[in-house]
Amino acid sequence: MPLTCHSEHHPLRSVFLNEVTAAFLSEAKLEKEWKSLNYLAKPNLNTAKTEYDNFKTLLTNEGVEIHYLQTDQSLSIDSIYCRDASIATDHGMIICSMGKRGRLQEPFAHRASFEACNISVLGAITPPGTLEGGDVAWLNTTTLAVGHSYRTNEEGIRQLEQLLAPFGINLLVAVLPHYKGPADVFHLMSIFSPVDKDMAVVYSPLMPIGFRNELLHSGYHLIEVPDNEFETMGCNVLATGPGKCIMVSGNPKTEQALRKVGCVVHTYEGREISTKGGGGPTCLTRPVHRQF
Repeated sequence: MPLTCHSEHHPLRSVFLNEVTAAFLSEAKLEKEWKSLNYLAKPNLNTAKTEYDNFKTLLTNEGVEIHYLQTDQSLSIDSIYCRDASIATDHGMIICSMGKRGRLQEPFAHRASFEACNISVLGAITPPGTLEGGDVAWLNTTTLAVGHSYRTNEEGIRQLEQLLAPFGINLLVAVLPHYKGPADVFHLMSIFSPVDKDMAVVYSPLMPIGFRNELLHSGYHLIEVPDNEFETMGCNVLATGPGKCIMVSGNPKTEQALRKVGCVVHTYEGREISTKGGGGPTCLTRPVHRQF
């Protein structure tokens, strides 16, 4: 079967990860960085390793081939959230330009890893443009939704559009709200996670009206995350195939809503690797190929 990068819901076949031991590295590194990077609390390294191993097991059980980014000890602990530093397209990887100052070196590490694996690079977003992978999501093979946020600016979106226009790819821009301000981690995929071609988990109170209406007009069924499950990563759901997904445990109402519409749901304990740093399963993975 052919493969595509232009999907968030087809059967997931290949991902890059930044192993927790490479990102968190040591208790000393965690102690040094967690406050400045706005984590809710310092992650416990040993527990984080267990959580991450369990997360990887869920991926491999779904037949996902795991590749690892090259270890770079100069990167921050945020590098565990490896979706953000690159974007996968059928025409090559796009190297991002980070909007969070503590993560500026991650895109260079991604480029080096892709080149070492003979994966082509289509181009890169360059300053003053900023663009992070958590702000982009494929709606279909020719439409890429992009969040205009504190992490992704107008110049970054312009450069992305310029890179993709020759391939007939359209951007649907969603202007995100202020919410908790520039210091908080708030991406488009904080409030929008596709789980099938016409189904997505959403947190509507923070969704731009125009973007939400566009989804409804396109025939999307929206699975609403309740207020008390938003901060616990209820809206950050990784589809491993149509109607199959992985999510952080502790979000029973969202999990039940997914199961009610026929979705297969797998969960992992993610207090240390997800909740404290604000990065769920979509953030922990850089999907590369899905079966089309």
